[in-house]
Amino acid sequence: MKLPWSKEDAGNGDGRETDGAGGGADGNGADRSTTATASVTAPKRTEGKGRPTPTRREAEGRRRGPVAPAPLTRAEARARKKTVGGPKLSRVEKKAQSDTRRSARAEQRQRMMDGDEKYLMPRDKGPVRKYARDVVDSRRNFAGLFMPFAILLIVVMFLPAIAVYATLIMLIFALFLAVDGVILGRIVNNRVRERFPDTPDGGFKLGWYSFSRSMQMRFMRAPRPQVKPGDAV
Repeated sequence: MKLPWSKEDAGNGDGRETDGAGGGADGNGADRSTTATASVTAPKRTEGKGRPTPTRREAEGRRRGPVAPAPLTRAEARARKKTVGGPKLSRVEKKAQSDTRRSARAEQRQRMMDGDEKYLMPRDKGPVRKYARDVVDSRRNFAGLFMPFAILLIVVMFLPAIAVYATLIMLIFALFLAVDGVILGRIVNNRVRERFPDTPDGGFKLGWYSFSRSMQMRFMRAPRPQVKPGDAV
């Protein structure tokens, strides 16, 4: 009796089927194998260039030329620096170049302090930011007392008799500072929306810009204030 999982025995029962299968495997199978082997062609191999690929450093060295060895002494390093740096300048010429650069930087800072758009920082450029600065500079802000109060608080910390009240005073001042900042931000945003209704600049970003400027003392503000306290803007 043949079980389902048992393999069919080659010598069982019908020997002719076994012989036929075997003959087919020996005959036709061999022919098919030979034909398949003959039809497969060997892949073409790319011939090498006969030399290793140069490294990046070697390639750059060929383009730039030979690299000079490192200097062995400080005198040799100074001499090489003079050769590479171009013609040697006299002391008077160096002083003239330094004075020219210094005057150019001073002129740029002066124009920036005067509010010239070309020399302003990116955060200060534009008519909206200029109007916000004018609004801040035309008010007497409570936040303007921040720096004097901070200096006074540092002095008070060294006095043991008053230092115990320093923390309470600091918290009260911070509360008033936050309230003044919120009021200033709302005023600036409302007036900017009235003057520039189509501008995307506004909200917390513009309010923080105005508040950070109001915390600085007037003579330290950059650009320099263009209006006086109490002027109509």
